[in-house]
Amino acid sequence: MNYIDYIIIIVYLVAFLGIGYLFKENKSSGDYFLGGRSMGWLPLSLSTMATQLSAISFISAPAFVGLKDGGGLQWLTYEFGVPLAMAFLMVALIPTLYKSGIVSVYEYLEKRFDASSRLLISFVFQISRSVATGVMVYTMALILQATVGVDFWISVLIIGVITLVYSFQGGMKAVIWGDVIQMIILFLGIVICLAYGISELGGFDNFLTNVDKERITAVDFTKWGFNNADKNDEFGFWPMIIGGFFLYASYYGTDQTQSQRLLSAKGMPTIKKLLLANGLFRFPLTLTYCIMGLVLGTLLVQDLGFQEMMESVYQANIDSLEGKKADLMVPVFIINYLPNGIIGILIVAIMSAAMSSLSSTVNSLSAVTMEDFVKRFKPEMTDSKYVLTSRLLSLFWGLVCLFFAFFAGNIEGTVIEVINKVSSVFYGPILAGFMLAIMTKKTHALGANIGIVVGVLFNMYLWLYVPEVFWFWWNAIGCLVTVVVAMVVSAFIKRKVNEGLEVVYSPSKKEVALLLGFFAFIVVLSIYMPKLLS
Repeated sequence: MNYIDYIIIIVYLVAFLGIGYLFKENKSSGDYFLGGRSMGWLPLSLSTMATQLSAISFISAPAFVGLKDGGGLQWLTYEFGVPLAMAFLMVALIPTLYKSGIVSVYEYLEKRFDASSRLLISFVFQISRSVATGVMVYTMALILQATVGVDFWISVLIIGVITLVYSFQGGMKAVIWGDVIQMIILFLGIVICLAYGISELGGFDNFLTNVDKERITAVDFTKWGFNNADKNDEFGFWPMIIGGFFLYASYYGTDQTQSQRLLSAKGMPTIKKLLLANGLFRFPLTLTYCIMGLVLGTLLVQDLGFQEMMESVYQANIDSLEGKKADLMVPVFIINYLPNGIIGILIVAIMSAAMSSLSSTVNSLSAVTMEDFVKRFKPEMTDSKYVLTSRLLSLFWGLVCLFFAFFAGNIEGTVIEVINKVSSVFYGPILAGFMLAIMTKKTHALGANIGIVVGVLFNMYLWLYVPEVFWFWWNAIGCLVTVVVAMVVSAFIKRKVNEGLEVVYSPSKKEVALLLGFFAFIVVLSIYMPKLLS
């Protein structure tokens, strides 16, 4: 890196401080947390994908595809459930949630059931999301320290302070427009790495000749995920579709970091476009960074100098990077193979991956804390006091995430896998809670609460005592167990059922047909991927 790269990084960071100032006028909860419900589908779509495209997508996913044992294009199967989940949310859940006028998505559970469901799920979200985001910032800072030479604590503070300032000032509008810029930079970074990697290999034909053929198989119909004690039964076709459907329906429909964007839309036509765009654009984006991973992995095998540079960086930082050598592939390539100026842009891309996830998390954590807890005790708060308190909560949750980032080194070796499993323990039952609230009329609060608890406990039992079941299945199993138990309890134990909430279903035949057609297309494309890359 030279002065050009540092100038690019400084300009980028200063520009984001300006974004917060630009959107500093927030007069109510609707302004600060929902952007005044004035956002169009394109910025919301890019913001949603930027939040999803974090450190794992930009660094760890290409490393998994290109280098890690058991890796390869089977990563694409993560995307199979997305179009199906978007179609379901578009028709069944989101119209009702949007029309209810809520800020925290968990507020709907109290309107339909009671406060206990809302507060429990909200609390779980706050703890799990802040820990996960802290680990993500930790990982990014660690990579920057190893490759660029910026001290770990300085990287954490730069990422954290800049993000907190513009999130504190600008609220949801600053977060969304910041994500739009970051998404463009991230995608540009992926394309640049892909293009330079192919150039270093001597062209696309040479890449096709030398790529590891075992890594280009994306779909495996023989793996069902029920004999996974040794982790050789993962990424099968059916568990990734069925489990993925429940995971993504819960993540995009009931996780505050994502649902808050849906609630920020101008209206249902905007939401339809947003869900459609997310269902259609995620796969091409994922395919692009997966191909990048294959290209860089192939270059690493062919280029002894690349191997030596990675080994040198790894050995110099082995105490902090033990077991994470593959994750150095992308940043080491950036630093050593790209020209100055481009390096600065791609270091900005790495920082963007952290900042977009952190800003979204901070704003969402502030929203649920404010709506689910603070307003419960101070319901008559003025708008000005509300916005000030919300900003202070954003600052508080940002500091909590940075605290976890500083201390994640003690647990980070397995924490990413653990967080994924923890999410899958809860995602299915939480989705079931919203399905019961919106799609059934006779389920009461006691039945729903018992169902959610039993669903979570059953998933924990699978985690602890049935390792043969692939964790992707927990999303489906937990949802089905919750629904069955809740409906049985509600049938046999008579309680008052809250009424008066209007349930809205959206006629979206064209959008649903397009999503289902796209689902079939990406599955067929993935099946034939070995032929296309051979």
